[in-house]
Amino acid sequence: MTGSVPDAGWPEAIRVFEGYRDLLVGVAYRILGRVADAEDVVQEAWLRWTNVDFSEVADPRAFLVRVTSRLAIDRLRRLKTRRESYVGPWLPEPVLTGRDVAEDVALAESVSMAMLVVLETLSPLEREVFVLREAFGMPYAEIAEILGRSEAAARQLGRRARDHVRERSVRFETDQETRQRVTERFLEAALGGDVEALMEVLAPGVTLVADGGGRARAPRRPVHGADNVSRFMVAIATRPEQDLRTHLARVNGGPGIVVTSGGEPVAALVLDVADGVVHNIHLVANPEKLAGARATGTP
Repeated sequence: MTGSVPDAGWPEAIRVFEGYRDLLVGVAYRILGRVADAEDVVQEAWLRWTNVDFSEVADPRAFLVRVTSRLAIDRLRRLKTRRESYVGPWLPEPVLTGRDVAEDVALAESVSMAMLVVLETLSPLEREVFVLREAFGMPYAEIAEILGRSEAAARQLGRRARDHVRERSVRFETDQETRQRVTERFLEAALGGDVEALMEVLAPGVTLVADGGGRARAPRRPVHGADNVSRFMVAIATRPEQDLRTHLARVNGGPGIVVTSGGEPVAALVLDVADGVVHNIHLVANPEKLAGARATGTP
């Protein structure tokens, strides 16, 4: 390793960075919506960390969050251009989360698929402020320092982001037991090929959005309506393909479904539930976006 850290300081430098790694991955993932991109950003933050004079870093946490969020925003701006040519709908990458995330309602909501989809409609700066403030509770004074702007400007960005999210968000069920029960009913009906039972758990205006990225079979336009969605789900759930396994998992802060083949994930589904029925289905089948469905983490 190279950098400004004296050899005797490496153990402490590593200890400090590793202590904040989960926080940094969480910040980067919420800004970028992809695990691999988040991990790349955190690795780059580590390289920056090895080249600082620690005697001039009064608050390592603030320093590392500032570096990570800035790197994430820079990457997000580059990725936005690529996403314009993406094949079919673009969805955030699903990630398995631990029980501790699910039990913290605010944290679970901040990493939910529904929230990440809405965050995609924010400007990069609005997204950064929203994530730092709403997901991690940072004071505006600290956010302003990270942005290199006044506190008043940071508050204005935060207010604009909150209003935007509020306008585009639908309040879905946050009770984990209810969501678990609905997800179980959904999965049982789909695997059983029972269209009528599946329709009972779907809202009349349910929408399915599938992300195959042109690399997996998936509808390139949203599927609307309980009848269409139920028939589509039964058709893919009952295909006579060998070695497919389906199981319930904690995905993005709540109950979800992971489909594997040969032990590797081939699809992940997250359901938005309200009033005891499913209103939205997010299905990710792009193999490049399933790394987060392989191992449990806590973004």
